[in-house]
Amino acid sequence: MAHSMATSTLSTREVARAGTDGLATLGVAALLAVAGYCALFVAPTERTMGLIQRIFYFHVPSAWTGFVAFLISFIASIAYLRVRSPKWDWLAVSSAEIGVAFMTVMLVTGPIWAKPVWGIWWTWDARLTSTFVLWALYVCYLLLRTLIDDPERRGVVSAVFNTFAAFDIPLVYFSIWFFRTQHPQPVIGDGGSLDPRMLRVLLLCWAALLGVFVLLLRQRYRVEALRHRVAELQISAAREEDER
Repeated sequence: MAHSMATSTLSTREVARAGTDGLATLGVAALLAVAGYCALFVAPTERTMGLIQRIFYFHVPSAWTGFVAFLISFIASIAYLRVRSPKWDWLAVSSAEIGVAFMTVMLVTGPIWAKPVWGIWWTWDARLTSTFVLWALYVCYLLLRTLIDDPERRGVVSAVFNTFAAFDIPLVYFSIWFFRTQHPQPVIGDGGSLDPRMLRVLLLCWAALLGVFVLLLRQRYRVEALRHRVAELQISAAREEDER
């Protein structure tokens, strides 16, 4: 009887969570559709670059979302080093993995935008180089985790590596202030001249990508938690086999 009630309660929770996830996914999909439409048809066309400038509404929010993901990963790694709770390690790797995906989008869309405007696909200036280094550092972070089997040691080593890798984030952001680069100067704040309509669409696109990030992070975290649970069951089964 008690087992039946527990199973029923669990099923109800799973159904409720699935319904919440479904509604959240629909909401983010709708926001993405609106943002995409605004980026392509509502925002004014930039006078000098023309239509190719519209990639700005996907390129910049992808970079910002990647920064948010890496920042969360960095904070989670610091928390793991302090309390050694596996949940923080799960959050760190989940956020880092999604951050790499968003930064990959940024690195791909950047040259597509640069070629018609600058006449080159890539140049090793301070902004582009530091961004590529940041992306490579977090790819190395993910690869490093695959080389260490012990969960606690993996968590500590990767958290320390993540702590140092995150120092490249402010370097990427402030590089266009510190160095003369091919990359354009800021158009938002600090004397920027971005059209207010463009700014509204840009922020809408960023909100949509942040929604995608949150959805992906929830699912990726659950996968990491399940992976940890499976590893625990395998260790327990191996110990029972040895005892026999």
